[in-house]
Amino acid sequence: MIQEVWRSFSGSALASRSPSELTLEDIASLYKTAPEMRGEAICEPLPVGTPAPDFTLRDPNNEPVTLSNFRGRPVVLVFYPLDWSPTCSDQLSLYQAEISEFERFGAQILGISVDSIYCHGAWAAVRGLQFPLLADFEPKGEVARLYQVYREPDGFSERALYVVDPEGIIRYAHVSPRLDMIPDIYELYQVLSEITGLPAPAPTTVA
Repeated sequence: MIQEVWRSFSGSALASRSPSELTLEDIASLYKTAPEMRGEAICEPLPVGTPAPDFTLRDPNNEPVTLSNFRGRPVVLVFYPLDWSPTCSDQLSLYQAEISEFERFGAQILGISVDSIYCHGAWAAVRGLQFPLLADFEPKGEVARLYQVYREPDGFSERALYVVDPEGIIRYAHVSPRLDMIPDIYELYQVLSEITGLPAPAPTTVA
């Protein structure tokens, strides 16, 4: 895996080193020199208040994960374009860093992209992601299409978020205006607060 990733970044500063010299930290940092993913949103999400379409996708251990099995707790569906890309790395690392906040709300995060289970497994390992990454791989983008966030010209999904309440109803739907824009995490917290009745954390301010 390391050798294949190294080849894909042959134009980076790490190209002068052999694959055997690369560390896990080197691999985890490769996203910083990857090409940016750009583009305006082209999809409109499903409307708030509608039932969330049920689905079953495979996680990196090839285990099936079904949305309806999480009834009784909120679920945050994180549709993102591709593993290893810069903004996706930053976004999902943010959710991992804030995982205790999501756990306080009793919320389950599910990441979804068109990558394979093997790609998800490698990416989760180097990024330290502990919530499930689900492979919308074959039929490609089937679940993203169900949720109206599949970018047909590109072959991957929008950067989109849904919050599904404990009864399976969509309570929040968001498509980022641009692929390189990470959604506001405090909007997620506010929706989870409304669903659970627990207080939302106040936004941090930078002096």
